[in-house]
Amino acid sequence: MKAWFKRLRLNAWVLALVVAALGWFLHEFAFGSGLVNLSYDLLHILRQNKIPANEAVIVYLDEKSYLDLKQPQNKPWDRALYAAMIDRLTAAGARAIVTDVVFSDANPEAAASDQKLADAMKRSGRVIIGIEHVPISQQEKQFIPPAEELRTNLADYGSVEMWLSRDLILRAHSPNEQVSSLSWTAAKFQSAPVTTNMEAEAFQPSLDVLQPNAWIHYYGPPNWLPSERFSDALDPAKVPDENFRGKTVFIGAKVITKLAHERNDAYRNPFSFWGTDKNDTPLIFGVEVQATMFLNILRGDWLRRLPLRTESWIIIVLGALAGFGLMRLRPVFAIGVAVLALAAVVLISREVFIRQLLWFPWLILCVQIGFALLCSVAVNSVRLYVENRMFVQSLEMYLSPKLVKKFAADKDRKLLKPGATKQNLTILFSDIAGFTTVSEGMDSDELALMMNEYFQGAVGGCIHPTDGTVVKYIGDAIFAFWNAPDPQDDHAVRACEAALRFREQGKIPVRGRKLITRIGLHTGIANVGNFGSDTRVDYTALGENINLAARMEGLNKYLGTDVLITGDVKKEIGDRFITRYLGRFILKGFEKSVDVYELVALRDRGAAPQWHGEFETGLRLFQQRDFGAAAMSFERVLESASDENTTKFYLKHLKEVVDTPPPENWSGEVELKEK
Repeated sequence: MKAWFKRLRLNAWVLALVVAALGWFLHEFAFGSGLVNLSYDLLHILRQNKIPANEAVIVYLDEKSYLDLKQPQNKPWDRALYAAMIDRLTAAGARAIVTDVVFSDANPEAAASDQKLADAMKRSGRVIIGIEHVPISQQEKQFIPPAEELRTNLADYGSVEMWLSRDLILRAHSPNEQVSSLSWTAAKFQSAPVTTNMEAEAFQPSLDVLQPNAWIHYYGPPNWLPSERFSDALDPAKVPDENFRGKTVFIGAKVITKLAHERNDAYRNPFSFWGTDKNDTPLIFGVEVQATMFLNILRGDWLRRLPLRTESWIIIVLGALAGFGLMRLRPVFAIGVAVLALAAVVLISREVFIRQLLWFPWLILCVQIGFALLCSVAVNSVRLYVENRMFVQSLEMYLSPKLVKKFAADKDRKLLKPGATKQNLTILFSDIAGFTTVSEGMDSDELALMMNEYFQGAVGGCIHPTDGTVVKYIGDAIFAFWNAPDPQDDHAVRACEAALRFREQGKIPVRGRKLITRIGLHTGIANVGNFGSDTRVDYTALGENINLAARMEGLNKYLGTDVLITGDVKKEIGDRFITRYLGRFILKGFEKSVDVYELVALRDRGAAPQWHGEFETGLRLFQQRDFGAAAMSFERVLESASDENTTKFYLKHLKEVVDTPPPENWSGEVELKEK
């Protein structure tokens, strides 16, 4: 059974790999494209608010306009009508006139109408028309330019080609290939910022045909953009000039039924199934898509997407975390965590979409979380039963039946469970100064009595009164920390108070001997928890910051001090204590320097000696490489405090740096080669 239980623990790793692989397949292969596309669509719905888009107006060639203007539905419109519309919009003060109507060939039977159209374009000077292309091969296409008499009078022209997804929804911006897209050309005519950069990568052809560079940002459901009927727009009495003044006007068809040889210009958009009213058509027409893409470019708010490889890694890593994490939880907790994770995915994806205009195939993550949850609930139902039996058997080996019953009810099971968390701690290391000399010649019983009394005072009088956690005794040293297992907002202050208590305790003889405690304090992140084997665990903390605290304790013997703290502790305690800055040191085993302070006293229980100011001056001069002046300041310190050991340390070190000057990039630190 024990071997089987160990195998069950591997399930978390197995599920992590399976969920990661599931996400990768859904992202990389066509059968997951539905989830990818739906992720894009639903983000528009989740945005909830519709975005005003009043910079553009659409003039529709709808069925009623066909009837009002008596135009046949099986032939192109009389181009004189377009000429009249251009004159009308120009007079109304339209900023630009963009047609999603292709004028590729001259019409010999209606040359007068063609000439009217050309003349109207020339008078306006702001007409941009669309052109189509003819495929030559799978890789090549030929764009058909406007008729010659029209081309010479245009402001510009652009391709009406659009990138249609397999599910007939336009999601991607048309790239600028041999001919710029119609939306890009219209935005360029109005000097949109992105169009002034000819190397605008988002609108260049993509190297990966499956991954466009720019995506359409829909502002609302179909028919969201302001629009007018063509036949009405010709009459200023029906549609006032204010509706067009200062705006870009797009002209295009709005007819669902097309002739067999014509392309269907009606599509779905992300709002077609969820975001339209019952009375509105769920279809969006090509001219509105062109206008939307134009607004995206003009405003600079088109949608972006991460590179495919980056998306893959996010899906793989987060999927693996979901599989591993949910498998490690009990079913009830797994359900709660999965719900929270799903909510986080939705909320984060929505916020990134709204704030950063970035969309991500987040539904793949939702599928991964759901799959991981199902597997977790199924497997853990069995695992929990086995775990309960194993836990009870483990307790029965060490505890009485009464205690077994008590601890078996502990759902957290921290008693026997190894594991750790990262926690910000204030760490203390202490050591008895000259302990070897003090203990030399003492018999074992006498030494034990002295140390027991010392530890009783240290723990009972210094650490526990400040709610510190004693981790272990290491010879005559003590390792303790604050802020774990119970959080303490003032953990650094508590540790400093404990250090000052040690100093006061040192004034009281222990079995006739005066024991001076040297202390090092540091605040930093450490791994805290139960470490050990299956048969024994210790509650302790591990990490680089633990070693740094130990080095701080050892630094006392070089500087002749008894309580040293790092700059990190100083930041936590602020001005609640009197401290003295002792300089910047590179301790053995560490590459970076650390700021070191001496802890002097509580702010309301003492005052800094006057010679502290002279010491500070000497230290500043030392760090500025003015070694001669620094030595003079340090000498003046000794005139006031002849036994000041840190000053003596610097005077000795000054002789070394004078003989061996530090390098040019030296920043005032002192490097110690020994512990």
